[in-house]
Amino acid sequence: MSEASSAPVYLDGDEWKSYFRDFKRSAFRLEVHQTYTMPAEAETFRAFLAGKPIPEGFNETWHRTIQGHVAAGRTMTRAKIVRQPLTPYSRYLFAWGIAGNVTAGEDYRIVDLTDQPDPDLPEQDFWMFDETTVVHLNYRPDGTQINRELIREPDIGKYLAWRDLASESGVPFRDYQT
Repeated sequence: MSEASSAPVYLDGDEWKSYFRDFKRSAFRLEVHQTYTMPAEAETFRAFLAGKPIPEGFNETWHRTIQGHVAAGRTMTRAKIVRQPLTPYSRYLFAWGIAGNVTAGEDYRIVDLTDQPDPDLPEQDFWMFDETTVVHLNYRPDGTQINRELIREPDIGKYLAWRDLASESGVPFRDYQT
């Protein structure tokens, strides 16, 4: 393998967005962190912490994306690992984020590891598209995203096993009791 072909491939901008436009069958995300520090969410996160109501139309662009995929027969699934007590960010996600995604058609599962042994899931966030393409989402300990790295020649069997384990270990968001 040449040095150029072994260099990491980082995704950003339209190239990153194209994965969400162009997948053909399925998109799966494993979320392992308890806090994400996302600049685009800073204002709404502060509003949530201040006890303000959810803004009208909150996250509607993403909801339209989900609805379009579901209408076309494609699936969008996530599994979020949590531990009690929930972090402020997870409480924000539960109150303002996930419910709208589920209503739009995303299958969102909660894997609560508070009182159960770790089901041998990775400590790495990732998206898997069409059961062939894997992108790692790399974060600092404070939840700030470092980059999105396309994994060349991923061991798909391993990622499919993690997807299946997370899905089986998780509870549908609507059934999860905090």
